Amino acid sequence: MTRTIFVTTALPYANGSFHIGHIMEYIQADIWVRAMRMSGHTVHFVGADDAHGAPIMLKAEKEGITPEALVSRIAAERPTYLNGFHIKFDHWHSTHSKENIELSGTIYTSLKKNGLISQRTIEQFYDPVKGMFLPDRYIKGECPTCHAKDQYGDSCEVCSSVYAPTDLINPYSTLTNATPVLKTSEHFFFNLSDPRCVQFLHEWTQGSSKFGYSHLQSEVLGKTREWLGESIENNNLNDWDISRDAPYFGIEIPGETGKYFYVWLDAPVGYLASLKAYCDKKGIDFDALLDPNGDTEQIHFIGKDITYFHALFWPAMLKFSGRKTPDQLCAHGFITVSGEKMSKSRGTGISPLRYLDIGMNPEWMRYYIAAKLNAKVEDVDFNPDDFIARVNADLIGKYINIASRAANFISKHFSGQLAYIGDEHALQQEIDTLIQSVSNDLEAREYSRAIRTAMAYADRVNQAFDQAQPWVLAKGISTADEATKAQLQDICSRAIAGFKALSVALSPVLPALSERIAQELFGINRTFIWSDATDLPRHIAPFKHLMQRVDEKQVDALLEAPAPVVETPKPGGEAIADTIKIDDFAKIDLRIAKIIDCSYVEGSDKLLQLTLDVGEGRYRNVFSGIKSMYKPEDLIGKLTVMVANLAPRKMKFGISEGMVLAASDADEKNNPGIYVLEPFTGATPGMRVR
Repeated sequence: MTRTIFVTTALPYANGSFHIGHIMEYIQADIWVRAMRMSGHTVHFVGADDAHGAPIMLKAEKEGITPEALVSRIAAERPTYLNGFHIKFDHWHSTHSKENIELSGTIYTSLKKNGLISQRTIEQFYDPVKGMFLPDRYIKGECPTCHAKDQYGDSCEVCSSVYAPTDLINPYSTLTNATPVLKTSEHFFFNLSDPRCVQFLHEWTQGSSKFGYSHLQSEVLGKTREWLGESIENNNLNDWDISRDAPYFGIEIPGETGKYFYVWLDAPVGYLASLKAYCDKKGIDFDALLDPNGDTEQIHFIGKDITYFHALFWPAMLKFSGRKTPDQLCAHGFITVSGEKMSKSRGTGISPLRYLDIGMNPEWMRYYIAAKLNAKVEDVDFNPDDFIARVNADLIGKYINIASRAANFISKHFSGQLAYIGDEHALQQEIDTLIQSVSNDLEAREYSRAIRTAMAYADRVNQAFDQAQPWVLAKGISTADEATKAQLQDICSRAIAGFKALSVALSPVLPALSERIAQELFGINRTFIWSDATDLPRHIAPFKHLMQRVDEKQVDALLEAPAPVVETPKPGGEAIADTIKIDDFAKIDLRIAKIIDCSYVEGSDKLLQLTLDVGEGRYRNVFSGIKSMYKPEDLIGKLTVMVANLAPRKMKFGISEGMVLAASDADEKNNPGIYVLEPFTGATPGMRVR
């Protein structure tokens, strides 16, 4: 029975480049998708950038660009990584898209009609220095459950507790280190504690798909038991705050002003948005494809750190908005290096881009990750010595070695023709057993077991070849009888048949290599399918070099700690000025000034004319080159700081009686922006800045 499957990976956050954890997840999903397609199933494999939220807004602000520009810059990097590691999505999209705006709004409206959206006034942390409500991830403090220090405002990375930011002990803003203050705000909630949601989640988390596999792995199911509680009546669920206040880069809540969807609402909707964009492009009926009563399976590959959102919020959102719920969540662990958490400063980080730049074969990494992965939620450790040994011993020493040894005899003595003595059916059955085992294990995500099975078969093929000693027969082949020639041809043909079977078995793991082998050695101008393995080869082209061994120096270069930065940082793009004494500073009379009036200066592209009150009983006239950043009406009534004892300066537009203080970067071309200094509330005109 052929199946239709919709597959996604977790959406990478669009404020930084891919790291090796992303690549591991995408490789895991890509292998699964390729294996399912080899069985004849239809698979729609899509991804997208998670493009909303405060971190992107704040990073863009820091760089002096728009959030859209930041997202576009990061998105432009993606193909280098994906193509580099042979990860083949059908479509890559963004949550900052018309499809996501439409779907997020529709889902929200459906939940609201279903009585699952409530509105209430909450107390929320506010950064008095930054002047904004703080997202959960910008508040840190002591976990209220296990008392671990420096934990984020939504969940603890040590004990996995989920809580409100206001539950933190000794909270602080990660933006300014200020102690946040509580302010009230009107927020919107998804009523996850509603008995309907609780009952559904109890059933869904323990349920199975129609193909018999569980929605959740046992480890994830165990965690949901903690989150859900023992029963519908005695549950631990809280309603989910799904709104954020302006300023925020995201999707506005329909019908509301200054309110945006929390990024974790619209981010998973990005799965559907990407699929919809793909369907529109290909002429596929999106609604029919994801009909809740239809046959399409929905599979999500995710990291263990986001299971809470995917195992509770996401299925409940879909269920009660009338949409199809996921058939399976496939959670994986983290990737470590030699047993340690990755750290660039300690030289234990792996940069995917560096891996590609220094010329390491991407299929070495694909093979190594596959050899480590299973269906459990376990961390994967990258051990340099183990990496070298597995690639060189398994891929080169066992697998590639078969073809390099046997193919030369066939090309030299039999013009590429293969022939078998005796029962070919027994050989086909042997290969079929291999393929059934490998394909079943790959479908079950037991990749490491599939690799072990394949390498065990490679050992059998090599042992049979060694025991037959074809090199002995080949020595006198020119004068040998027909039976001896047939024996040599049979020995080498069976080895090549075994190599072809292994190439088919490893095709999802080594897609580029297997495609080369299919075309260059066996003349098959398409990618392998499982049934190709039992179709015994009858002819091969001359053997070409297939894969290089790993050089230990390459691995050393990959794991090399970043060189220390020796250049002294230059704040604001320029070095700190020469040291002065306090007496020098005292000569400058800095005063608080109130901007009474402000206007454009006719004939000037840079200047604004300011009327300032410095507490002298008269007003001063000052010209300031800040026109590019400010409109006059935005400055009137504000306080600023000025140099009050600067000698008056005659300009073509009039006399300037001082200087308003403003900050800017030395490199104004690449870092434009002039920022007028504004004192805290409480300062009054005439106060001296000391």
